[in-house]
Amino acid sequence: MLFALPFPAIDPTLIEIGPFAIRWYALAYIVGILIGWWYAKRLVSNAALWGPAGAPMKPIDIDDFVVWATLGIIVGGRLGYVLFYDFGLFFSEPWRILQVWNGGMSFHGGFLGTVIAMILFARSRKIPTWSLIDVVAPSVTFGLLFGRIANFINGELWGRPTDVAWAFIFPNADGQPRHPSQLYEAALEGLVLFLVLRFLTHKQLRLRQPGFVSAIFAIGYGLARIFSEFFREPDIQIGYFSGGLTMGMLLSLPLVIAGIILLVVASRRPVAAA
Repeated sequence: MLFALPFPAIDPTLIEIGPFAIRWYALAYIVGILIGWWYAKRLVSNAALWGPAGAPMKPIDIDDFVVWATLGIIVGGRLGYVLFYDFGLFFSEPWRILQVWNGGMSFHGGFLGTVIAMILFARSRKIPTWSLIDVVAPSVTFGLLFGRIANFINGELWGRPTDVAWAFIFPNADGQPRHPSQLYEAALEGLVLFLVLRFLTHKQLRLRQPGFVSAIFAIGYGLARIFSEFFREPDIQIGYFSGGLTMGMLLSLPLVIAGIILLVVASRRPVAAA
């Protein structure tokens, strides 16, 4: 047996009172949405980040959008998991699609759901779509950070077998020391990506160039996810594709390509003067 760190004995259920229970995973979504909501309002309210015309939306618009975003995250994330990761099971037992409390959410599905919500909301309020996405993108990193930490607490989505000194033996795995890939993703997709976007919005004032921040988010998340997939055990019902690729890699590659195209387009747009 290789050396491994003891897995922390944290109950996946934070509070349980009779039939009522709050799980860490659900709490991660709630806290991520609330902090993201607060941060998006801060971006919109900070006049120094925008050009002389000011922000093209108001904090109250962000308040109203939160409901749209929440629906996009939950519906898109669940349907994305069903379609991308376990279609056969849900096709045979379709009622399980509604059992969100049993886990099974896809970032890529939630991403698409939120993008659709942003497009529809922006059109309904006559807000520039890319500016809304630029505000929402940095706010998403909080949910990514807390969500991956919740994955670790739940002992799910563990990494591949390894002999590194910081490996863990996950209680629901096979007893082998494994990479804590959930924490890698939390650091890269959550913390590092947030800091990069924070630099762009507050130091380079890229909110004045619609689409630029969104492009870097797409590229940054895609690259972080692809890198993390080299340490993450693929879903057992899918496994590896040709060349050792995983579903997470295949879904993230188009995101990187789309981000690069958007970056080229956004870079050609004039930056609003100070």
